[in-house]
Amino acid sequence: MYLSLASVFVAQASGIDLTLGQQIGTCLILMLTSKGVAGVRGASFLILVSTVSSLGLDPQKAFAILAVDALMDMARTSVNVIGNCMATYVVAKWEGEV
Repeated sequence: MYLSLASVFVAQASGIDLTLGQQIGTCLILMLTSKGVAGVRGASFLILVSTVSSLGLDPQKAFAILAVDALMDMARTSVNVIGNCMATYVVAKWEGEV
């Protein structure tokens, strides 16, 4: 969700309104490209830059987000770890291992 909102923010900061088709396409691209980046610090910013450039926007506009990306990355990582721990606990409880 962060990457899609950040892409729309960069488009709006550039003065470009994305059509509904472009927004849906962006979400599809981000769903495919963001699967393997959960454990890599800062990789989500690289995906944001590549997605913004695939929309035909200036990728340098995405660097406005870079200042807060480290804080956002820590929050995303903690939510991801908590979610993985909860999923592990639920599966272990379901299998009778707890």
